[in-house]
Amino acid sequence: MDARQYDPTRDRRRRNWMIGSVVFLLILAWVVYHYRDYSERHAVDKFFAAIQKQDYESAYAIWFNDPSWKQHPTKYAQYSFNEFYRDWGPGGEWGLVKTYSVDCSVSPGSGVIVEVTVNNRSERAYVWIEKAGKVFSFSPNEVQCGNWFGWLTE
Repeated sequence: MDARQYDPTRDRRRRNWMIGSVVFLLILAWVVYHYRDYSERHAVDKFFAAIQKQDYESAYAIWFNDPSWKQHPTKYAQYSFNEFYRDWGPGGEWGLVKTYSVDCSVSPGSGVIVEVTVNNRSERAYVWIEKAGKVFSFSPNEVQCGNWFGWLTE
């Protein structure tokens, strides 16, 4: 008797709101997943930018996340600046870095493995960076990038 009359616009608004909410949550999940290692990838980008500029002292500071490393060089005796320069300098494995691109990353545990293409070589550089202290080291493993939906996930 006193029942409301059916209003199709109200149901359409509710359906559109629910679809919009689901789409928004999917996009939000993709953004969170895509940028999960952003700070580590950015640190690797800064490191390679310093290497590209041949600013090896700054790169060494980024490697150990210690801008004042010159004040206490004995703290880094296990990987001295001379060894670092041998590895990353012009005579190192990668030679003079003219171009680079940070390709992808994987987060296995307490750190992130970042894959970098150096000088457009088919062989990739793999760098391990700790999440907590942003300290670099050589990666114990390689990661696989470039799957068919890589544009969506990385």
